[in-house]
Amino acid sequence: MPNQAKWYFDFVSPFSYLQFRRLDRLPPALEYEMVPVLFAGLLKHWEHKGPAEIQPKRVDTYRHCQWLAGHLGVPFQMPQAHPFNPLPYLRLCISLGGSREIVGTIFDYIWTEGAPVHTDAGIQSLTDRLQVENLPHLFDSQAAKQELRANTEQAIAEGVYGVPTFVVNTERFWGLDQMEMLSEWFANQEEMTQISTKRFTTFPSGL
Repeated sequence: MPNQAKWYFDFVSPFSYLQFRRLDRLPPALEYEMVPVLFAGLLKHWEHKGPAEIQPKRVDTYRHCQWLAGHLGVPFQMPQAHPFNPLPYLRLCISLGGSREIVGTIFDYIWTEGAPVHTDAGIQSLTDRLQVENLPHLFDSQAAKQELRANTEQAIAEGVYGVPTFVVNTERFWGLDQMEMLSEWFANQEEMTQISTKRFTTFPSGL
């Protein structure tokens, strides 16, 4: 039974934040690597618009996230502007090693404090908290840029089209609402794969 997985996320995604706060509900035997990706890169590849690019969907998404956070008992406050450019936060995360603590600190800053995350001052506030030195070097690090690009390309190669997404071997579980499905699949992989993935990958289209 495989017990290694990847969790693809982007700090710009409120659903990534909400799922991050629920990761402790996954089976303890499921080991996973947290992999930051550029959501905009996924959208560009699949020629798809993000929810914030469709005005009615943007409003509905924010409303749903606010309700869902309250329903789940998760602290949540929209940043001062959204969407925003997540590249500084993604590169910072990678440059600092991408530990669970670092990921959590960045998520909490963006999604619980109502911070001006779209501004230089907002970014500086976070880096001051993290006691980061040589900030321009971290943001402009070629190694961080290359790793983020490689992460995004790997996600695309694995069929990832949105965030957050878990990938275990060739199985994808997109979104917070598929966490329960992931847990059931992990407990009974052969049967779950047979009745879902193998059937629907060859399911005919009627168009």
